[in-house]
Amino acid sequence: MTYTATPALVLGAAPRVNLMPRAEIERRANRKLIGLWGRGTVLALLLVVVTAAVTFWLQSSATQQLNAENMRTTDLLGQLAELQPVSAKLQLEAELRDLRAEAMSTDLEWAALTSTVGAALPESVSVSGFALTAGGAPVADDPSAEVGSYGTLTLTSEDPTDVVALVRSLRDVTGVRSVDSWSASAETGLFEYTVRIVFDQSFYTHAYEEGVTP
Repeated sequence: MTYTATPALVLGAAPRVNLMPRAEIERRANRKLIGLWGRGTVLALLLVVVTAAVTFWLQSSATQQLNAENMRTTDLLGQLAELQPVSAKLQLEAELRDLRAEAMSTDLEWAALTSTVGAALPESVSVSGFALTAGGAPVADDPSAEVGSYGTLTLTSEDPTDVVALVRSLRDVTGVRSVDSWSASAETGLFEYTVRIVFDQSFYTHAYEEGVTP
């Protein structure tokens, strides 16, 4: 069984009749729809315009930034070109400093060497000459472990002196690795003694090593 609902009857309400023609109703609906489409189109056009403006602004900013970086790069390249002679001079200076350090690695403290040797001799004996050859470059942290300069010392005395005692006194000197007698002579009233001697590297000045200002 099927039931059909019927509009409820409202008692006491004013009668209402829609007398607007159907064509007018459709025209108004169409006009409203066209208005909605128009506003949508305007909004879409505004969105396109804003997007294009933002894109143009971003592209313009990126172009300006790129031009600024290119100018900065060009300026830096110019500065590097100007500093190239300075760089070449600094490199040459470093090379010359290394060469000097290598050539002077066996530089001796002559005053310290002669005074140390002289302090071990008797008062009547003095160092009158020496002929020393530079040893090898420093290779160890302990200077006493490597051979330094070596050669001969000439000792002079007005009176005869026991050369064996002289040799023994020199062997006890710090920095002397070995010493032995070579010759003795007496001329013009003076007695000369020549001894062969080997020093370690403790008498090297190390004045031209890297980080040391001579």
